[in-house]
Amino acid sequence: MADIKYYDVILKPVVTEKSMNVMADKKYTFYVHPDATKTQIKEAVEKMFEGTKVSRVNTISVPGKLKRRGRAQGYTADRKKAVVTLTEESKDIEIFSGL
Repeated sequence: MADIKYYDVILKPVVTEKSMNVMADKKYTFYVHPDATKTQIKEAVEKMFEGTKVSRVNTISVPGKLKRRGRAQGYTADRKKAVVTLTEESKDIEIFSGL
């Protein structure tokens, strides 16, 4: 297993209509490193965003989709998503506040 630092775990936030609707329940969705574990994701969120306390982490492996361009075809890269639930007394994550 690769040595993954906390700043390499979270790749980018997922900004979709469904992920924006669950933010009211203090659930935030991120694309994460495919080899990252739930404990590594929890530590990364707590270190990168000050004042946050993670209560649980759910992960989803998303397989790549088949894409075609004329006769050529291939698959997009596999991804891993994490839905991070914060505790009630935790601060909100500020990167989502302007959306």
